[in-house]
Parts: sequence; C-alpha cells; structure tokens
Amino acid sequence: MPDPQIEKEGLLMNFKSFNLHPHIESGIKALGYAEPTPIQTQCIPSILREQDVMGLAQTGTGKTAAFVLPILQRLMDGPRKRIRALIIAPTRELAEQTHESMCQLGRQTKLKSITIYGGTKKESQIRMLRKGAEIAVACPGRLIDLMDQGTIDLSRLEVLVLDEADRMFDMGFLPDIRTIMKRLPKQRQTLLFAATMPDDIRELAHDVLHNPVTFQIGDIAPVSTVSHALYPVEQHLKKDLLMKLLDRTDTESVLVFTRTKIRATRLAKHMKQAGFFATSLQGDLSQFKRQAALNGFRNGKYQILVATDIAARGIDVSRISHVINYDMPDTVDAYTHRIGRTGRAARTGDAFTFVTSKERAFVWTIEKVLGEKIERRTLEDFDYTTPAPSGNGGFDRPQLPVKQRRGMNATGECTLAASPPTHPASSRRNGSRRLSAGTLFSSSSRLKSRKPRGLR
Repeated sequence: MPDPQIEKEGLLMNFKSFNLHPHIESGIKALGYAEPTPIQTQCIPSILREQDVMGLAQTGTGKTAAFVLPILQRLMDGPRKRIRALIIAPTRELAEQTHESMCQLGRQTKLKSITIYGGTKKESQIRMLRKGAEIAVACPGRLIDLMDQGTIDLSRLEVLVLDEADRMFDMGFLPDIRTIMKRLPKQRQTLLFAATMPDDIRELAHDVLHNPVTFQIGDIAPVSTVSHALYPVEQHLKKDLLMKLLDRTDTESVLVFTRTKIRATRLAKHMKQAGFFATSLQGDLSQFKRQAALNGFRNGKYQILVATDIAARGIDVSRISHVINYDMPDTVDAYTHRIGRTGRAARTGDAFTFVTSKERAFVWTIEKVLGEKIERRTLEDFDYTTPAPSGNGGFDRPQLPVKQRRGMNATGECTLAASPPTHPASSRRNGSRRLSAGTLFSSSSRLKSRKPRGLR
C-alpha cells in the first residue's frame, strides 16, 4: 500500500509508488504509462484501501485506469471464474473501451473480463459467463435482462463501478441503475465517476456510496486545452459551411456532432460524395457496423466521424484535433462531453459550434460555464444570404435544443455578428485569428497544403 505520508504530500510521481503486483506493473509498462495522472494519483490509494470513492474529472484525464488498476490488484487474490467486479457504462463503445483497458493492463494477471450489452446475441454472452470471468463490463439494459433470466450471478460481487454516471442520467438510465443496485450485495465497494455533478447524480451518490472519499480534478467545466469558436449560420447553410470550413482548416481527425440519427447518416453520406473520408456512428447501426466505424476512425481509415451524442462518451482517440457541433447540443453538460473528445492527454484541440439566430440565449449559458466570451467567426467569402430552399426533406430542418423548445427565455442574449473577442486573455486557449477571403486558417498553428481530401 502507498505510504500515507507520501500520499498526503502528493509525492506519488510514478506507478511503482502504488506497490501494484508485478504482473499489473508489466501491463502498465507495456502501454508506455510513465506517471499517473492527477485523478489516478488521488483515487488509486483510496480504492486500494477499499474505500468508496467519487471521482469528478473531465474525459481524457485517465479515469478508467484510476479504477481498473486497483480492481486488478484486488482480484489478484481470491477465487476465480466468478464475477467479483462489475463496471456499468452508458454505451457499448465505452464498455468496450473499458474492457480493452482491463485486458491490456491485466494481460499477465490471467483475470478474465467480459462485456455485456445489447445489439448482440445474448447466447454468446451467456456462454462466456458460463466459462467463468472475474470482471463484467455492462450496459444497464442487457444486464437487467440477464439478471431477470438468472444467467448472471452477482451474489459474490466485491466492487461496483458506475462509470460516466452523469451520462447515464442524460440517457435515462437512472431508474435502471437503481433497479440493479437493489439486487446487488450490500457489502461491497462502490466507485462513482462522472464529469459533471447534476442534482440527480449527487442524490444517487448519497444513496449508494458509504462514507465516500471525493476527488475533483479541476473545475467541472470544459477542459482548458480546447479552443472554442462559434460560427453563426442558419440551418440550411450549415452543410455548405462545413465543407468550406474543412477545406480551409488543417485537421487530423474530426468528430462532427448532429442532433439526430438520420442527419448523421445523411451528412456522412454527403461528405463521402464530396470526397471526404467520412463515416457515421449512431444508435440504429448494428454493433458490428458501430465497431467498424469506430475502428476505422481510430486507425485513420476515416478522417471524419459524424455522430450523435452516443459518441460523446466512449471514443478514446487521442489525435482528434477538432470537434464540430454541427447542431447545438441540448445542454451545457452535453457540450462539455462532446468537446471532451479533443484536447486529450495534454494535447490541444479545437471546438467549433454552428449556431443559428434562434440559439443565441443558449450560447450565453455556455459562456457562463466557460467563464469567458466565445469568439465569433465568419468566412468572408461565404454567402450567408442564400435563401432556404423549399422541400429539403428535413435534412437540415431547424430544430432547437430541448431546453429552448421548452421555452428557455432569452435573457443574456448575445450578438452573433463576427467580432474579435473583447474579453481579457485567460488560461484557456482562445484562438485569435479570423478567417478572411483568400487566406488559409490553421486553428492550431498548422498551415495546410492542399492535398486530396483525407488523412494526411
């Protein structure tokens, strides 16, 4: 166990300080991890002492390893081939990501992890359960199905992790979580991780955690390595603006968010027809197609992934240079989750948001959370006066965020005319360049040479 004095003084500077099993240390070394992140430094000692923990930190800060490593350490001793640790995740993608971390970090431990989620046949998951495993990474719906059928035995569960708990609340899983909790052993260690702390999650934490130790890394706000910019544009012009913006911007991988599944599919199709290496990710796809899209985006086959909010959590791609909100998110939390896909692991990234004239009040809300005014940008050679065509089939039909459709007032309304930022500089990167006719814009100080569209 770590020396309490070293822990108190914050001197845990490498993973050896945690005194993990040599087989776990070999997994850490194989992945090239050198020093623990702040959330790992703070959480791991308490989890190793089998305390309940609530960890609050943005995506990309190392939360997964913060609970994976101490869970592996705990399970090294004791019985095998029975579920002793359960991690509940909001999406299949996040479940797979966590499972992969378990397998990579625990490759020499002989501990077995399995995934449980919908979109695939139950029979294969039941067969894996019968073969025996120590760790299950599950989504709530399929987990309840297997519990109802009596095909998963959680009676000897020792550790429960609620990962991305705020996202599970956003997706409506809170009742399912409470249903699951009632059927688990009361004597267990419970860990809860989230990027934000809405009241419902705070209440859940109060109900399920026993004398928890709480760790918060930074403010519960978007990460400081991301530069934010707004592009005022009406709905029917978004598609054309996106194409021109991508032509002018030096990018690595780009994640584009839409509000609806059909819009994600159609926009990706349009982009492919325009010559971009693009694909889509949305909830109606089979698990095979979803995994193929993610793998293709991760390995560089696709430069652009057009997705609904299902991708706001669970995409672990360190080289995403830009997040583009083609549609304004429904909530500030959703904005935070989306842009958390870039600026990861101390790298810089850019978040561009297309905003219509009817969404101005919501912009003020985001700015309040950021603590600064967001720069407005326009393309000077882009025609913003083009009228909306009739009969566009709903592809770019205007749709306000949920809060605004429910009558959100317009107090704090801000102008969306392009203007240089008037606020003082802050620690957050705040891009200062404006696009002008005939110039190339590199949002991260990377000038782009014109090459065929695709990954360069």
